Amino acid sequence: MTLLRRSWLRTLAYGLGLYAVVTVATVATENIHLVPSVLMLGALLIPVTFVVYVFERLDVGMELVPSLAACFVVGGLVGTAAASILEYETLRDLGVLQMLGIGLIEESVKLAIPVVLFVRRRFLDPSAGVLIGIAAGMGFASFESMGYGLVELIQSHGQLGPTEALLAVRGVAAPAGHAAWTGLVCAALWRARARGARGRQWMPVAAAFCVAVLLHTLWDLTDSAALRSGVAAVSIALLATQLHAVRSDGSHRRLTAVAGADGASDGRGAVVRPLAGELNR
Repeated sequence: MTLLRRSWLRTLAYGLGLYAVVTVATVATENIHLVPSVLMLGALLIPVTFVVYVFERLDVGMELVPSLAACFVVGGLVGTAAASILEYETLRDLGVLQMLGIGLIEESVKLAIPVVLFVRRRFLDPSAGVLIGIAAGMGFASFESMGYGLVELIQSHGQLGPTEALLAVRGVAAPAGHAAWTGLVCAALWRARARGARGRQWMPVAAAFCVAVLLHTLWDLTDSAALRSGVAAVSIALLATQLHAVRSDGSHRRLTAVAGADGASDGRGAVVRPLAGELNR
């Protein structure tokens, strides 16, 4: 039971339990009113679990949770709605460039809520930034999967099996897709501000966005499991690199702050040390 002390494992275990209960009830009673619950739980389970998993591994406070929820829910709804409208024009007008256009649109709309939080400057730590990006990406992936699940349910004439299989595949792929791509861009954005970037020093943010669009486009261009696995591997590796970087940056800032507080206390005694402790919270 030690493993279940971890929040992400509890989230996964309880979510799987609820999903199993609702699915069994739906099949046993043939009650179509339960189908939306099956779609919702199936689309949300892995994305929510992954956000909790990353949250536990970064040095962020509980005050970030409401903003993460807003990124997930509001960002996901606004992002999918905006992408649907914009992609309609893209599919009609761009021809062979439509996949690149879709990648550009979706990677842009997912950043709507994170950019609002970035401009408001409430959460300055890069750890918060990458987590905000992951939440926004996972919210988008969840609501998108609900739509795909509904289409599959209709096309399979109400068979839950194919729908559940689709939701499972999309859920497993989401951390290496939307979450990784938006997390990569937000990590670059928050890290650039933390370094006091000026002018061309913001170029890594533009580069990260271009990489995210490129990976998204490559994913959409192929149905090959091998090629998609390669894109997924690169995406996860880039996200893992950014997570390691923001954790290292946070550790460095804390060590620097402690060293500065120790040095200041030599001249000003006990007055400075408590103040440094407050600033480091």
